[in-house]
Amino acid sequence: MKRIVTIQDISCLGKCSITVALPIISAMGVEAAIIPTAVLSTHTMFKGFTCKDLDDQIVPITDHWKNEGIKFDGIYTGYLASGQQIATVMSVIDKLKDDTLVVVDPAMADNGKLYPAFDSEFPKEMAKLCGKADIILPNITEASFLTGSEYKTEYDESYIDELLKKLAALGSKKVVLKGVVLDGKYGVICYNCKTGERSMYSHEKIPVGYHGTGDVFSSTFVGALMRGKSMEDAVKLAADYTVECIKITFNRVGEDFYGVDFETAMPFLIDRLK
Repeated sequence: MKRIVTIQDISCLGKCSITVALPIISAMGVEAAIIPTAVLSTHTMFKGFTCKDLDDQIVPITDHWKNEGIKFDGIYTGYLASGQQIATVMSVIDKLKDDTLVVVDPAMADNGKLYPAFDSEFPKEMAKLCGKADIILPNITEASFLTGSEYKTEYDESYIDELLKKLAALGSKKVVLKGVVLDGKYGVICYNCKTGERSMYSHEKIPVGYHGTGDVFSSTFVGALMRGKSMEDAVKLAADYTVECIKITFNRVGEDFYGVDFETAMPFLIDRLK
């Protein structure tokens, strides 16, 4: 059985981060270890949430694993609590990486804005972490912040080409750019930073937004890679499962901010893996 470690926060309520990653990856037949970066009472769309930074625990956990001789097939990072914590996680990757696939989801922004906890310096630190990755998974907003590019809601193919080239310059081997709209089609672009080859997988766009869908996509993507799927096939599965989760949740009345009902859609994911 393949084993990955995911490094991100625990939001105790609200369907995101580790509470999404752990069940999805486990259901896909992959062992998921965790390094929690912080514990939040709820995700950040709730008012008055509590947050305990666990930065001082990250290195001791890693050192214990090293002493035990534990090895991982994949390292998957998500939401990180601060720029300082990014430096800590980079040191952890250096310690744990041993022919290990590193996937970085630069979870920090959406709809043209950084998440409330982050200042203007945070994307510069996140860009350094992206340089340690084999694959990065930004959305359009995150890509613009990572590269210092203008964020646009209307754009042409040249804008996407320039974004991809700038993302490649950060140092990762491959880029998965999410939420792209080209020629009236909505989807995800896979980009090989070395060869410049790219492909786009178009999928249905549901006219609603939910918190945590990026975590569903990224977790499914990592699980699929660990199951031996190519990057392109992993993208297809992750996108289709995320859309299925949104469709199911779309029928729920109210609380759009809460998260998607990924649990109900789990049979769809398992069936697609067969």
